[in-house]
Amino acid sequence: MQNNTQQKINIFPDKDGFFGSYGGVFLDENLKKEFKKIADAFLELKDDANFNEELNYLLKHYVDRPSALYHAKNLSAKYGADIFLKREDLNHTGAHKINHSLGEALLAKRLGKTKIIAETGAGQHGVATATAAALMGLECDIYMGEVDIQKEKPNVDKMKILGANVISVQSGKRTLKEAVDEAFSAYLKEYDTAIYAIGSVVGPHPFPMIVEHFQSVIGKEARKQFLELTNTLPDSIVACVGGGSNAIGLFDAFLEDLQVKIYGVEPLGRGIKTGDNAASLTYGTDGIIHGFRCKLLQDENGNPANAYSIASGLDYPGVGPKHCYLQSIGRANYVTVSDEDAMQAFFELSRTEGIIPALESAHAIAFAIKYAKENQNTKILVNLSGRGDKDVDFVMEHMKKNN
Repeated sequence: MQNNTQQKINIFPDKDGFFGSYGGVFLDENLKKEFKKIADAFLELKDDANFNEELNYLLKHYVDRPSALYHAKNLSAKYGADIFLKREDLNHTGAHKINHSLGEALLAKRLGKTKIIAETGAGQHGVATATAAALMGLECDIYMGEVDIQKEKPNVDKMKILGANVISVQSGKRTLKEAVDEAFSAYLKEYDTAIYAIGSVVGPHPFPMIVEHFQSVIGKEARKQFLELTNTLPDSIVACVGGGSNAIGLFDAFLEDLQVKIYGVEPLGRGIKTGDNAASLTYGTDGIIHGFRCKLLQDENGNPANAYSIASGLDYPGVGPKHCYLQSIGRANYVTVSDEDAMQAFFELSRTEGIIPALESAHAIAFAIKYAKENQNTKILVNLSGRGDKDVDFVMEHMKKNN
C-alpha cells in the first residue's frame, strides 16, 4: 500500500555514524579502527544471503516470529479508541531484546570473536544475550547494577542458569548507566577477542545502526499485520523509550507515512527534578556519553546526571541518536509518563486483558490509555516490548510498602 502522504526519512546514519548532529564515534583512534572493522563486517553481512538465511531461520523457529498483533478489545471498549498490541512479550526470553541479541551473536561468530560482553538494566537484554551466547557457544559476561540485581532476581537467575557470568556493578547509583560504564571499560581491554553486544540503539557507531537493523523486524511485521487486519494504517504508534531499541524498531516502518503520528514515551519517574527521571529527550541537552552525542541529562558541571525510573530498562541518562534526530526534524513526538501512572497501567492491562506487561512497556500502555481518552475512535498501535514476569516480585513488594 503506497500512501500519498509519504516523505523520505533517513533510515541509516551517514558514513561517520551521524543522524544530523547526533551519533558519531568519540573514542581514541585504536578503537575507531576496531569499530570500523565491525561496521564494515556488518554492512557486508546484512545483505549476505547465508547470514540472513541463518538469522531468519532462528527468528522463525527459535524466537517464534512473527510475533502476534492483538486487538485489545476490552481495553478499547473501556477507553473509546481501538488499541492494538504488537506482542513482543511473546518472543522467546520474553521481550524484543532477543531480536538484536541473536544478530549480534551471529556477527560475533562471523568476526571470529569468542566472547560477548554486555550490560543490562531490567535483565531482559542480559537474558537474551546469555541465551544467544549459549546457542552460539560463546562466553558471556553480563554487567548489571547491584540495585537492578536486587530488583530483577528472576532474570539474574536465568542468566546464571544459561551459563553467563553476571558481574555486580557497585559504583555510582549501581544502575544501568554504571553497568554500561563498566561493560564498556571491560570491552576496551578485550576487543581483540570479544564483541560488545550493546543493549539498545545507543553507543558509538556502528552499534546504534546494528541494533536498529535487527530490531526493524518489529515495524516491518507490524505494518504488514495492521494492513491485513484493518486494511489501513494506524493513526498513531506508541512505544516506551529508554535507550530506544524497541521504539526505533517499530517506528522505522512508519517514518515515511506522515499521517501516522509517532509517540515515544519517556520515564518521568518521580518528577521533573534532575535525578528523579530518565526523560533525556524531554529534559536533556546535547552532550557526549559512552562515545556518542545525544540528548543527555546533565548535572551543573556538564557531567551525565543520575537517571531514575521505576523500570530498570529505562533508567539511562542518554538516548539513541536516531531518536534525537527524529525529534529535531519533528517526525516523532516524545512524551512522559510517571512511575505512578506506569504502575496503574501495569495493573490495568493485567486485569482488563489478562496480559501482564513489563514495567517498561507499561509506560507505553499508560500513554495509550490517556491518548485514547482524548482521541476517541482512532486506531493506536502500541509496542508491548516485554512481559512482566521479571517485575512481579518487585511490584508486589512495592504494593506492600505503599499500602
